[in-house]
Order: sequence, then C-alpha cells, then structure tokens
Amino acid sequence: MSESVQRSPETIKACCAALYASDWARLLLGETFHPGGLALTERLGQLLGLGPGDTVLDVAAGRGASAVHLARIFDCRVVGVDYSAANVEAAAVAAAEAGLEHLTTFVQGDAERLAVGDARFDAVICECAFCTFPNKSAAAREIARVLRPGGRLGLADLTRQGPLPEELSTLPAWIACVAEACSVDEYAAYLAEGFALRAIERHDEALLALVRDVRAKLLGIELVAKLQRRELPSAEVEQARALARSADAAVRAGRLGYAILLASRVAR
Repeated sequence: MSESVQRSPETIKACCAALYASDWARLLLGETFHPGGLALTERLGQLLGLGPGDTVLDVAAGRGASAVHLARIFDCRVVGVDYSAANVEAAAVAAAEAGLEHLTTFVQGDAERLAVGDARFDAVICECAFCTFPNKSAAAREIARVLRPGGRLGLADLTRQGPLPEELSTLPAWIACVAEACSVDEYAAYLAEGFALRAIERHDEALLALVRDVRAKLLGIELVAKLQRRELPSAEVEQARALARSADAAVRAGRLGYAILLASRVAR
C-alpha cells in the first residue's frame, strides 16, 4: 500500500461508506456500484445455484440492488449487511418498493465482525468490496464462520496483475476498489482457510465497460454544467477523470480485471 493510503482501518471504512452512500457515486456507478450490473449479479446467483429456501448473506450490500434482485429472481431469502446506515435505510426502502421486504432484511454491520450466528447461511455473496476491507483475512474468516458446511461463496472483485500507476494507489482509488485489488492467487490465499476453491470466471470486459461508461458520464456532466453555467466541484471531477482514465489504460494493458471466484465451505 502506498503512503498516500496509510489510514486507520476505521477511516478507510468510513470513507468507503460515505462515498458509496453519496449521490455522486450513484450517478457515476449506477444502482449496483459494480461491473456488470444486475446481469452479472444474476450470473453469480446462477453459479451459486440459488433457489427457494436458500438463505443468502450479501456482504457490503450497498443500497440493496443486488439483494433485491436475487430475492426476486431466485425466490431466496437475502440478508444484506453494510457499514453505512444510510445505505441500509435506502436498501430497506428499495425492498419495500419492490414488494420484497418479506424476503429481504438489511442491517448495519462490519464485514470483519459480522453480527450473525455461526453456520446460518447457505450462500454468501460479496461484490466489488472484499478488496476494500482493511483486514481481508478477518473478513474471510467471518464469511467462513457464518456459512454452513458445504455452503457456497461467490466473491466478485477487481483483480490486478503487477504494479499499478501511482494515481491508482491513492485513497480515492482505494475507495473505488482499485488500489487494493488483488491477484486471483491472492484472493484464493485469503480463502485457503475454510474454503475449497471451485471455479474462477473472468469478466474483464464488464470492468472495461463500466470504466468507459464512467468516463462518458463525466464528459456529459461537464457539458451539461457548461450549458447551464453551473459550477462543478472541480477537484472531485478532475480526480474522478484521472482515476477513470488510468483505470481504462490499466484494463486495456491487462493490469486490471474483474473475476468471480466460487468456493465452498469445508467442514472443520
């Protein structure tokens, strides 16, 4: 980790929660806040074999888009946990509006200290968030603890190959799931205790599409602001533009990607 992101774990978590609860992030990243959107969430549910009767934990559930979608498509019960109280409130509203509050529950919590019982869940998903957890080993242990033996984990996250440019190692890059992206082998190592890795599925094209969509939205926002003669937060816009530009180049160079890792909980 570079010196620019040497922050306390609680600071990192608070920064992530604040960003992903913001309208700015929602505007740029959409409702799901991860590459591939709900289509890739649905693919994750298919790979996990979700169905009626399954109880699923969505770690870092954000505003609940994935949890609500999984409940609707697979008729499973989903519990979403997120560090942000604002996200939890928004997720509960989204579930109610979808008429799926009977299948979904949202609670505030920390992925590194999940306030749920042992062996409670049939499956756990974690989308584009694991790499932001300051203590990834603790998060992996907690996920293993709450899964029943044989339970399934679907981890979808950014991957990296080799060093990244300095601009992708800053605090904003950390919060945007870039600075601490791991290689597939590193993710597998975090899961080595308690899990058997079953499959890996690459979705680099979904990340490239998201990055390019963000760049297009930034251009659109600036154009509208100029036409309306409105002031934009120039530092934030330039920071987002530089981050998206560098991420685009890193994806095209094969340094950044996106993958789904499927694993099952082994008996102790």
